[in-house]
Amino acid sequence: MAMEREVKITGQTMGTVYQVKVVTENEIDAEKLQKSIANRLKNINQSMSTYIPDSEISRFNDLNRVGGVFKVSEDFWSVMGMAKRVYGMTEGAWDGTVAPLVSLWGFGSKKTVDQVPSETAINAILPVVGFDLVEMRSGRQLGKKNAAVTLDLASIAKGYAVDQLVQLLVKKGFNHYLVEIGGETYAAGRRLDGQAWRVGINRPERNAPFDAVYEVVSLSNKALATSGDYRNYFESNGRFYGHVIDPRNGYPVTNGIVSVSVLADTCTLADGLATGIMVMGLEKGLALVDRLKQVECLIVVRTSDGHLSDHTSRAFPAENL
Repeated sequence: MAMEREVKITGQTMGTVYQVKVVTENEIDAEKLQKSIANRLKNINQSMSTYIPDSEISRFNDLNRVGGVFKVSEDFWSVMGMAKRVYGMTEGAWDGTVAPLVSLWGFGSKKTVDQVPSETAINAILPVVGFDLVEMRSGRQLGKKNAAVTLDLASIAKGYAVDQLVQLLVKKGFNHYLVEIGGETYAAGRRLDGQAWRVGINRPERNAPFDAVYEVVSLSNKALATSGDYRNYFESNGRFYGHVIDPRNGYPVTNGIVSVSVLADTCTLADGLATGIMVMGLEKGLALVDRLKQVECLIVVRTSDGHLSDHTSRAFPAENL
């Protein structure tokens, strides 16, 4: 009987690192698999990276007119479909058009001075923020209801890339694997030792090491995505301002949530929901997850005395270390 072994492939994509682990007793051409993975990621990046000037999303954002028709790829259309769904589910708390506000607060690609923008500056941008300003028409066509509206799907595209690599592995006949891109993960089957895959959630503290683990989750045929507000922030007049902006009012969220981890059947959904729940707040976030089938979450809140407090949906399978 052939011996099982684990093959690990790593690389860089979307401004972060990825890893793919497969467990199999069949012979694997690791170089060929790595090439397939790299090509798939390259195509997704060419579709949805705002850092690539001629990507689909960059060209859509440059389209400076109302109406018009912009035909997009299957990848882009799939992500937009999930984006529309998450926007609706979270009542606008997740919004793929929020980037101009993120930039205004100094958290965009061009880092700016750490200062609180004026109310006038925020109010000037709010009219071009709103996912319903993007039209989705049959035939994979997008249009704009406001010429200045732009899309940034970064908070959902990594999850989509994970799901696409999962599809690639399934087509190649793998049953036991783990795919992770920048902390967003999907695992199926089991590890080489026969145990379930175990994935760590980072400790949501500003000064915690990047590899400090807060909770461990057993993952099988599920995705896990985490959104945190403890790494990217600035301080002004004794107040901390995080990078998660409420698209509905233009201000960073101040609901005490420091981390949201979501378990779902797809990483695209988990990724979008994790960000949306950060904005929604504890009660509304938990209520939403408890209404959804096959979705669980862990919400970590910093209490007024500085301690971390865990809140989980009905069946979140965390194992304390």
